Amino acid sequence: MTPPLPGLRGTGFALLIAATAIGLCGFAAVLPLVPLWATRGGAGEFGAGSTTAVFMLTTVLTQLAMPWLLERGGYRWAFPVGSLVMGLPTPLFALTAELGPLVAVSAVRGVGFGMVSVAGTVLAARLVPRHQVGRATGYYGLAVGLPQVLILPGGVALALSVGFPTAFWITGLCSVLGAVLAGGIWFADGGRNRAALRGGGRASASGASAGSLTAPLVLMLVTAASASAVITFVAIPLEGTPWLVGGTLAAYALAVVAGRWSAGVLHDRHRRTLLLVPGMAVAALGMALVTAGLWAVAPLVLLGAALFGLGFGAVQNETVTLMLNRAGPSGYGRASAVWNIGYDGGAGAGAVALGSLIQLLGYGPAFALTAAALLGALPLARTRR
Repeated sequence: MTPPLPGLRGTGFALLIAATAIGLCGFAAVLPLVPLWATRGGAGEFGAGSTTAVFMLTTVLTQLAMPWLLERGGYRWAFPVGSLVMGLPTPLFALTAELGPLVAVSAVRGVGFGMVSVAGTVLAARLVPRHQVGRATGYYGLAVGLPQVLILPGGVALALSVGFPTAFWITGLCSVLGAVLAGGIWFADGGRNRAALRGGGRASASGASAGSLTAPLVLMLVTAASASAVITFVAIPLEGTPWLVGGTLAAYALAVVAGRWSAGVLHDRHRRTLLLVPGMAVAALGMALVTAGLWAVAPLVLLGAALFGLGFGAVQNETVTLMLNRAGPSGYGRASAVWNIGYDGGAGAGAVALGSLIQLLGYGPAFALTAAALLGALPLARTRR
């Protein structure tokens, strides 16, 4: 007889949360660092954006394979191995600022992040009884989002104060520590987690048509692509004012967490999506203010990033719950995969597209077009109950 899972109070779940919060520091801190490092090596904005694009490309390709890998024994090793693949190559960034090696290392790290992002979400649900899954995924979301409030701006501030090589070493070690913590789940709670880590079970069939997921997928693609404007590029024109770069990234990250948490609470209370239209509208307004800040009043960038993050966080939660509701329990696997690909694929495509636009038009016009794209997608947010 399989022993009962320890659940939210178990050591295994605590190790997962700690591994996520610490290990993903090596993801969040490096996102704005590598493009900035690439520009110092002589790469243009398109080249800087390509480092994020390649990272996200290999992330998405890995995510496509993860369901197959997990059901063949990957529940035990996917998270710790993914953290190692993400963390061990990170110090290699310090060896050169030339674009080719930076892109190559980013590609390898994307494989690791693809493993961690899928495995972590699945483990949050598998390590607890069914009646705790909602809270478990909520805690997991906080473990992903809250550290970024400090880490997104902290990585840039650390690199500008003590040097890029030191920052790359520290962030790489964070991911390695995350791997060690995740590996401990197998040994925690007297072995009661091992059944959940062995995998097995039925593969889910899709309960949703492709068309029913199209609108929320497009919204996720557009908003995730727009987020690249803040995460990947906003530090470059503001490099001369480190306090503004740090404040902007911190405000963005904190607002994303607040927006996502608020949308989740309201959805559970009213059993419907309420913040999809307001979230898109606030995201578009925030990007417009970021544009105005780059053109005229720099502090507006901070306010704009906060508003965009608030809207983006709400859209994140509303689109994933909308996809899950439309798919039904039999289609949760497909809905989750589509949402993650929309998030990461949008971020990668946005980095490339914005890099090209910035080189052609400059920062102000490129960010203005991003705000216009958000506004243009607003009608898709109008959905039936």
